[in-house]
Amino acid sequence: MSSTKIVSALASKVRFCPRRCRSTAASTKSQRREKEQDGCAVVEADPVELISQSGKAPKDGEKLSKIHIDFNNTEEAYKSKDNVELLRSLLVFKLCTVDVLVEKNRELMELSKKLLGQRLFEKLMKMTFYGQFVAGEDHNAIKPLIQKNQAFGVGAVLDYSVEEDLTKEEAEKKEMDSCLSQAEKESPDAEHREKKYKAHRQFGDRRGGVISARTYFYADEVKCDNQLETFINCIKASGGASADGFSAIKMTALGRPQFLLQFSEVLVKWKQFFKFLAAQQGKSEMTTLEQKLEPEQLKESLTKLGVAAKEDIENWFTGEKLGLSGTIDMLDWNSLINDTTKISNLLMVPNLETGQLEPFLNMFTAEEERQMKRMLQRVDVLANYAVENGVRLMVDAEQTYFQPAISRLTLEMQRKFNREKPIIFNTYQCYLKEAYENVTVDVELSRREGWYFGAKLVRGAYMYQERARAEEIGYEDPINPDYEATNRMYHKCLEYLLEDIDHSRRANIMVATHNEDTVKFTLKMMNEMGLSPTENKVYFGQLLGMCDQISFPLGQAGFPVYKYVPYGPVNEVIPYLSRRAQENRGFMKGSQRERSLLWKELKRRLLGGQILYRPVY
Repeated sequence: MSSTKIVSALASKVRFCPRRCRSTAASTKSQRREKEQDGCAVVEADPVELISQSGKAPKDGEKLSKIHIDFNNTEEAYKSKDNVELLRSLLVFKLCTVDVLVEKNRELMELSKKLLGQRLFEKLMKMTFYGQFVAGEDHNAIKPLIQKNQAFGVGAVLDYSVEEDLTKEEAEKKEMDSCLSQAEKESPDAEHREKKYKAHRQFGDRRGGVISARTYFYADEVKCDNQLETFINCIKASGGASADGFSAIKMTALGRPQFLLQFSEVLVKWKQFFKFLAAQQGKSEMTTLEQKLEPEQLKESLTKLGVAAKEDIENWFTGEKLGLSGTIDMLDWNSLINDTTKISNLLMVPNLETGQLEPFLNMFTAEEERQMKRMLQRVDVLANYAVENGVRLMVDAEQTYFQPAISRLTLEMQRKFNREKPIIFNTYQCYLKEAYENVTVDVELSRREGWYFGAKLVRGAYMYQERARAEEIGYEDPINPDYEATNRMYHKCLEYLLEDIDHSRRANIMVATHNEDTVKFTLKMMNEMGLSPTENKVYFGQLLGMCDQISFPLGQAGFPVYKYVPYGPVNEVIPYLSRRAQENRGFMKGSQRERSLLWKELKRRLLGGQILYRPVY
């Protein structure tokens, strides 16, 4: 079996349905500038007037019945917490502002374990950091917290947060072993590979500079099968804990990353080839979806480049393979990967310097082909389990050199499983320069094929690592130039998706942010569109233990809101807790807001005689 057939299994031919006439450009409404330190935004939280929960848009002349949300109302924000929990939050957030404690947190935890012993150490952790940011040790232990949060309107995205505790050297070795094909190991200079999509030892430890995402390193196929079982158990736990839960997965946990690197490069090179051909037709200044290639000129160009025989090229651009306008756009072009790879038994990619197609790599070994096939099978197994258990599957974003393949795999799952409702959700990192293009292209594909688009919008988790890698290796920095540019990109993508929901009511999005301004921006747009929270088209997401003053008022007002709920044994989630401490240091130093609200509520209770306050649900 050649590498061609592996890709062909993924890139099944697109079948087009009539598309609705609609501009793909988001409106250019002005947006407020924000100040945030990777956490809750520093804002004045004015009360927000919101639409009713009737689920119906108002008729002409009819006034909206509005819900009032006040993000300053601490009684509503913290009514699910007893006084001990408020004190714990204050203590943990204060500790997160002490530099030496955060920088040496792993060493201090190890020292505490030695001095206190395992039992007392676990008690200490459950009273502080573990209790704040982790729900429990297993799927049974987390049920009380999930049920309590549900009683106050907040759902759960379950995330088993156990990671292998490797040294930097061990991580680098595993990464290099798993990202290089046998052909590359034997002839490292023989392959036509771009620097970005090759493994580099100095960035082999993918945990470097990353504080808000789990990291998996490939060991062998048995380890991937074990991680598959972990995800399956997580899906089952989510299905058993609630009727509308989410479960989070990472593609790098399910197979050898060599495949993600190689397939990403293939997808990117085909995209670059399309843009090269568009430039030949004088369309380089257009947006991606506006670039529509004239078939006759395209056939002529491909014939001159020697891509294939003229009669073969003629067959590529006939009938359903042409768009409704009789032209070829990016989505039509992507569907041709399956056809063009039949040219030979080798996967071919365009070399823009020579204008010729070249073999991407030598034949994979039989074992490498089996590994790639197993990865695809594991992804399919998880999607089927999600459907069977009534759980929506959230595929996390990862580094840009893996992400094109991850997004394509996720799209393939969406095309198969999102036919009746959104089950599979892709993640879009808005700190990327190409985030808006990625969102608009994928939404357009869902429109043409008639499936439900599902997305989670985040700002991004790998900024420092991505910048350093691009500078060191020598390729364009994929990250927006500054935080304000990322905010604008986030709001641009969000506005586009909300407009699509307003137009068709088919897309579903999770606004995953701790930024209060972004939440208020979303609510304002929903209000203007007459989009009711009970339609369950727009969800909100925050991490467990952070920004409760956003999550719980939204949940109690009837909006679908979810906490990312990590769980796992104390010792095995220490890497996760270490990152939470680092992440909280950033935004706790930049914002006093959450701590001041916690103090305000604690004082209100004490002065009101609620010393032994217990949540009622």
